[in-house]
Amino acid sequence: MQQVKKGDTIKIHYHGKLEDGTTFDSSAGREPLEFEVGGGMVIAGFDEGVTGMAVGEKKTIHIPFMEAYGPVQEEMIMEFPRNRFPEDMTPEVGMQLSMSNSAGQSFPVVIVEVKEEVVILDANHPLAGKDLIFDLELVEIKGGSPLIIMP
Repeated sequence: MQQVKKGDTIKIHYHGKLEDGTTFDSSAGREPLEFEVGGGMVIAGFDEGVTGMAVGEKKTIHIPFMEAYGPVQEEMIMEFPRNRFPEDMTPEVGMQLSMSNSAGQSFPVVIVEVKEEVVILDANHPLAGKDLIFDLELVEIKGGSPLIIMP
């Protein structure tokens, strides 16, 4: 029976949840996720978790935050002057915004606190610092790209 190995392109259904059972993503009602194992297209722990699976196999994997989106980085939490927001905008906790850095690159931030003079913004990935749980079901192994092996 063929098992998933690095370099294979696979299709897999998944249900991602946090340790408290909260769902953060799922392929339910959509096409299965297709990616090349070991190709850097998914978090490291997901790549490792699917390795060795066979078509039709179901399993649950636990991915510690260091193999997922890493720790929360304090330098990614910043104060932004409240008077620099558009006048017609009322900043609220949980509001998602987009900021630009000095190079003109956009990145997402979330308002985590609103004070009188400043708004506290968090640019960490929403899943940073969180251990993840995935229920998986392998749908297909397409095989990897052909390799030329020198004698």
